[in-house]
Amino acid sequence: MANPYEIPTEMRDFAERSVAQARKAFEGFMGAIQKTHGSAGDVTSTAQASVKDVTGKAIGFAEKNVSAAFDLAEKLLHAKDPQEVLSLQGEYLKAQMTALQDQTRELGETIQKVAGVKK
Repeated sequence: MANPYEIPTEMRDFAERSVAQARKAFEGFMGAIQKTHGSAGDVTSTAQASVKDVTGKAIGFAEKNVSAAFDLAEKLLHAKDPQEVLSLQGEYLKAQMTALQDQTRELGETIQKVAGVKK
């Protein structure tokens, strides 16, 4: 008997192409943002450099988080059953919570440095 949770091959192929196209579009978008961010011109003041640093970190974090979501989508396409789907989602959520904590800490430290706050 066929697995009732199995995704038909045509649908899986379509979903895989869709995820790949979305990832490629996102990577192109992020490349354009990074290029614009990097070519903002010579920084003439500390304030501008500080804002650029914070913005660069935020862009990098967003890119990593969206990339992790694309990775999860690709893994979910190949899940064999609902238990594997739940396991993959649990792993993703745990990893993202850790990443978000690290990103929040790092961004907070950068903002404190920019603001001149001493620990």
